[in-house]
Amino acid sequence: MQRSFVRLTHDTAEGTASGIYGLIVCAAMLVTAHAERAWREVLAVLVTLTIYWLAERYARIVAERIHEGRRPAWHTVRHQLTHGWELITASALPLLVLVIVRLAGARMVAAEFAALACCTLLLCVAGWRMGAGGRLTPAERLVSTVTAGAFGAAMVVLKTLLH
Repeated sequence: MQRSFVRLTHDTAEGTASGIYGLIVCAAMLVTAHAERAWREVLAVLVTLTIYWLAERYARIVAERIHEGRRPAWHTVRHQLTHGWELITASALPLLVLVIVRLAGARMVAAEFAALACCTLLLCVAGWRMGAGGRLTPAERLVSTVTAGAFGAAMVVLKTLLH
């Protein structure tokens, strides 16, 4: 498993899914953002993703209580509070792109489009990686890539329509 700051696949299927979901939520935030400064937009995205992470973890703990009929054990609560961070960390590269493009002198909306392009590219790569190791034919990998990238592309179209 690759060990770097920005990873497209993680140690578990749940971690990878959280990362993909985090990219989509990050892109949605970039679409609707109206911040005048990059740092405010980065902060808004990170706070929103943190709220999503907390809500997801809370929902998992509550669901376990409902389905198990008892309080979750402390190790279950600890597990939930120490996992799923990929939902937040997956946005690191797109947000870095946003800041760098803005610092380079581009208008805020151009920096947002660059970050959306980064999200889209990362989603495409995740879709392609899904078929690694011969699990999918080249045609199936292409469909997976296009499907994953379509989420990002839809966000770019939405941003274009809104601005």
